Amino acid sequence: MQGTKNLTEGPIKKQLFNLALPIMGTSFIQMAYSITDMAWVGRLGSEAVAAIGAVGILTWMTTSISYLNKVGAEVSVAQSIGAREEEGARAFASHNLTIALIISICWGLLLFVLANPVIGFFKLDTDISAHAVSYLRIVATGFPLIFLSAACTGIYNAAGLSKIPFYVSGSGLIMNMVLDPLFIFGFGMGTDGAACATWLSEATVLAIFIYYLKKRNRLFGGFPFLIRLKSRYSKRIFQLGLPVALLNSLFAVINLMMARTASTYGGHIGLMTMTAGGQIEAIAWNTSQGFSTALSTFVAQNYAARKKERVLGAYHTTLRMTALFGIFCTLLFVFFGSEVFSLIIPEKAAYEAGGVFLRIDGYSMLFMMLEITMQGLFYGTGRTIPPAIISITFNSLRIPMAIGLTALGLGVAGVWWAISISSMLKGVVAFVWFRILQKKIL
Repeated sequence: MQGTKNLTEGPIKKQLFNLALPIMGTSFIQMAYSITDMAWVGRLGSEAVAAIGAVGILTWMTTSISYLNKVGAEVSVAQSIGAREEEGARAFASHNLTIALIISICWGLLLFVLANPVIGFFKLDTDISAHAVSYLRIVATGFPLIFLSAACTGIYNAAGLSKIPFYVSGSGLIMNMVLDPLFIFGFGMGTDGAACATWLSEATVLAIFIYYLKKRNRLFGGFPFLIRLKSRYSKRIFQLGLPVALLNSLFAVINLMMARTASTYGGHIGLMTMTAGGQIEAIAWNTSQGFSTALSTFVAQNYAARKKERVLGAYHTTLRMTALFGIFCTLLFVFFGSEVFSLIIPEKAAYEAGGVFLRIDGYSMLFMMLEITMQGLFYGTGRTIPPAIISITFNSLRIPMAIGLTALGLGVAGVWWAISISSMLKGVVAFVWFRILQKKIL
């Protein structure tokens, strides 16, 4: 099939690494946008970090919604490629882009209009809230850029060309790293400068994607970006992507509630710790998500081609790789949490509080990797509902668990323990669930 890679033949381990490494890099780069903003804004103080951290949870929710078309493209297009249906691959690619644009415009407009009451939910000081509202309104106008870039990434991942999103996203990150200090300090724009720098970088990423798809690499012989939607393709995309988008969006909503609890018990330092600490943890999550996405793409093509022995081989290889990465993250967070946090925010009270968060969260890293691996396996076989149920159930438990643990006298650390314990439970249940269904699926 024109412009794509066939993953149904050849060495499994090599193909997984060739897929996973660029995806890992792309995921890291996407998260590095927020880390870069926080690192520069951190030089303005913990209050400024709290302001963009509050918005960071909303942009996390935005990214979560965009998974509808990222995962929708990764699975629907990859399965069409595996079944040698080029027309289907073209149609799914076009539908994912069109749906992404419609949803992003509606979501961006909603947050732009409701910026004040949304930020008011965190009950921050007036000055911090004002900076957060301004920051949110700027980034909300760029949500279509995020959604369309996510859909393009999904299409290229499905085609086995994961290096292209890596290079494109990398260009955007380099631009963001250059523009952040220029806008924040050079132009004296503060937190608004960070938002403008990110907006321009995201626009550049989408422009490069469009150039690649239209000029450099015409996948499937070329396809239109915007089309009249057909129920056959739209329904399949929502079947595949909606559970993933919902579970990740609910995850963001739960973290919204957890952030408010952290703010209640720890003030702006508590909110800053959770949002900045969450971004650091997300480096581990999103980097390891590269293995999961590679596994999903590999499994989707081989599952459609009925090569189940290759599916199992890829699963076992991925499990070993994510386990090693999980052990590394545990050691790093448990023993060097404060040092890691201080790289983002040099304020002593901030990095000491952040060190406590990372130490507690570090105990769950291996289990988090297990959950991510099982997620990719489920997605590749077209079963996106089990991971959604697991995530929704145990992420929802975080709220009553956090309230209970803080009431027992743990204070804001009770919120961190609720996050860590629920992550452990998700990993165990995901593994057991797949083992029960393995004979039926494979």
